[in-house]
Amino acid sequence: MWAFDFQFDALVDGRRFKIASMIDEHTRESLLNIVDWSITGDRLVAEIGNVIEHRGTIPKVLRCDNGPELVSTAVAEFCHERIGIYYIPPGEPWNNGFIESFNNRVRDECLQLNQWRNLLEARIDIGDWKDHYNHHHRHSSLDYLTPTEYAHQHQMTERLK
Repeated sequence: MWAFDFQFDALVDGRRFKIASMIDEHTRESLLNIVDWSITGDRLVAEIGNVIEHRGTIPKVLRCDNGPELVSTAVAEFCHERIGIYYIPPGEPWNNGFIESFNNRVRDECLQLNQWRNLLEARIDIGDWKDHYNHHHRHSSLDYLTPTEYAHQHQMTERLK
């Protein structure tokens, strides 16, 4: 299952931008990094398609809230008969705990520690933070491996079966 959510931040001049994140609930890997003024359903579908192509796997289910981008025709058509969509009930973020926890970490360890003058700076810093998270953040739930190490170990185990 992959979990998806948005969060917002602002540049030093007050202009708000949107951050899209998606994690693999099993490996805890951060799979997606979109930082932009707005994110359409079509853009979201293209980026998720890129993740699927890069990983070579399709999630069984995409867990998300019911925001306009996520209930769009583009997302519905993309997932149709390929990926199940589990929309959490409105106002119940605890039903998407993995991505909410991840977003809190992004906020605490990246967004609150930086001020950006332009969107490019934000994209680079947030992308670097997510890369560091995947390759250096050890999780007790993953036997103190990083998400990347755990995913690699899991892939190797699956190949031996």
